[in-house]
Amino acid sequence: MTLHLCQPGYESFLIKELGSVEKSGPGWVSGPDAKGESCFAHLSLKNTVEVEGKSLNALAGAMADYFTTSTKDERFEGPWPFCVESAGDPGLNRRAKTAAEECFSRIKGRMSRVAKLAEQGRPGPGPARGFFAYLPTFDKAYVSREAVAGGQRRMGDDPNAPSRSYLKAEEAYGILGKSPRSGEAVVDLGAAPGGWSYSAAKRGASVVAVDNGPLKGGAVCAAIVHRAEDAFKFVPEKTVDWLFCDMVEDPDRIADLLGRWLENKWCRRFVVNLKFGRNDPLRVLARAEEFRPRCSLLRVRHLFHDREELTLVGELT
Repeated sequence: MTLHLCQPGYESFLIKELGSVEKSGPGWVSGPDAKGESCFAHLSLKNTVEVEGKSLNALAGAMADYFTTSTKDERFEGPWPFCVESAGDPGLNRRAKTAAEECFSRIKGRMSRVAKLAEQGRPGPGPARGFFAYLPTFDKAYVSREAVAGGQRRMGDDPNAPSRSYLKAEEAYGILGKSPRSGEAVVDLGAAPGGWSYSAAKRGASVVAVDNGPLKGGAVCAAIVHRAEDAFKFVPEKTVDWLFCDMVEDPDRIADLLGRWLENKWCRRFVVNLKFGRNDPLRVLARAEEFRPRCSLLRVRHLFHDREELTLVGELT
């Protein structure tokens, strides 16, 4: 069984993406492997095994026993992910955290050299081998040695960021594997109040923020030039390194806008949000996939910090 983890409340969209389901609960769906990269699955635990324990010590012990038994003939030559999660109930989240600490303590006691190589938390995008566990209830865990990560993760707040949309940009860089840097040029369409512009500027990039609305907070700075213009009509003077776009607009209109930028090669990389709202997210996902032939890399994700929207990150061929 493959256990797919997603943002709680978005299980129905993940089920539609997978095409079928065995069972599901808050923040998880068990079913077939995704065909290609999944948009809604944040982490997919492959070939899971169910372990139980009526007490915390019993559950943590069963988790540790699974790991030590499954690694009996395995050599660890480099870092490996140690990831224990749950979703929904705060009490269950605390249980998972405590179970993870106890489980890791037991692994460390039995395999100290291996434990020193562990990296806590979700791995970056792609397949990974290590230890993964998910607690759907207080006395049960699904455990696995192999997983496929989408790259989504919670980001830390910045008090100078003018809006929480800043967190989406920060998370998107991890999905792409690159972020704006000093000397690069960024155009942020529909920038106000400036969360994404601020994210690029704090890394040293030069930003043109296009929006008729005002910028606020940390986005009012020398590295960001505010252009009070219509974002749909804006044309850069030359090719820029990054296109940003996070506007509350019909997803087809934003997709058409992105298509125009890619066709004219006005940018080298992009981070763009498509709001699905009342639209079928699978139809919006299909529109996003239309850009794949034009890109050397395209990833479409429902981020940890996304709500009713999909985030596209990509590079042009």
